[in-house]
Amino acid sequence: MTALTQYQRLEATGLWRESDEAQRREVVVSMGEASVTISDFTERALAHWSLAAIERATPRGEIPAIYHPDGDPRETLELGEDARDMAEAIDRVLRAIERGRPHPGKLRFWIGGGIAATAVLAAALWLPGALLAYSVEVVPDVKRDEIGAALLERIERVAGQPCRSAEAEEPLRALGRRVLGEGRGGDLTVLRGGVPDTAHLPGGFILINSQIVEDPEDPDVTAGYVLAEALRARASDPLVDLLERAGLFATMKLLTTGELPEGALDDHAEALMSMPPPPVANDALLAAFAAAELRSSPYAYALDMTGETTLPLIEADPRRDEGSTPVLTDAEWVRLQGICGS
Repeated sequence: MTALTQYQRLEATGLWRESDEAQRREVVVSMGEASVTISDFTERALAHWSLAAIERATPRGEIPAIYHPDGDPRETLELGEDARDMAEAIDRVLRAIERGRPHPGKLRFWIGGGIAATAVLAAALWLPGALLAYSVEVVPDVKRDEIGAALLERIERVAGQPCRSAEAEEPLRALGRRVLGEGRGGDLTVLRGGVPDTAHLPGGFILINSQIVEDPEDPDVTAGYVLAEALRARASDPLVDLLERAGLFATMKLLTTGELPEGALDDHAEALMSMPPPPVANDALLAAFAAAELRSSPYAYALDMTGETTLPLIEADPRRDEGSTPVLTDAEWVRLQGICGS
């Protein structure tokens, strides 16, 4: 993006729509070195779009110009005649990114090599921590979902297809809503193997080993595992974990092209399948169990059947007296336990 220095911090007004159902609203559009920030007139940021992950919906050169994040045409930004400079700047960035991508039969290899060299040089000059934090901030949710799906695809090559059954689909979604909150019913995936107990991916996906569903007699146990994994995801952004393992070159590639190297995804998927989940502090667990109105002792005994190493979760169980607010009905729990078949 540094090739377009004359456009850094360019500002204009436009019309932004968050989704198909939302109405368009007038906003302030600010173009930085690698991102577009959409704000209201009180300077409150409404959205951040990575310049490497923007698509134009209308023909290039046409005004008004309509843009959307890569893969999410429901969210749009319209720039009219008074924002022509902004539209031209964004179009130049998009053309620069397109030129940097390899095209069979042309000498794009050398251009790509130059871009890669520039990216490496820029990475060497920036503080690694600052670059990582900036990358995580500007990557849109739709790209996080895409990265999470790519990691899951690699895990499936070893673990097999996720467990699915028509009878268990709604109980699994009900478990997600109950533990993670409304709107997250589709974030749980059950695998026959591939992860030691649970794991989390960019995009909010949580993976569950089928034994965590099939073996317990009480759904509070499974809910406890899901809750603990959600705490890990909250404490350590899964995209940060991936980029820290992938290194600066992969981070710069994500910033400049919106893509990650295949090898970086392969390595991270392998690590997720081999590393046991890190422990979560007891205080954080107990607070989360209390907020979710769940007993912590069933989860504690599932971790250690003697209770010796998980005694704080047993003795300080926040719902020891009144019990959990029901996770699933008995019928839902039976159907969920059969999600992988017999």
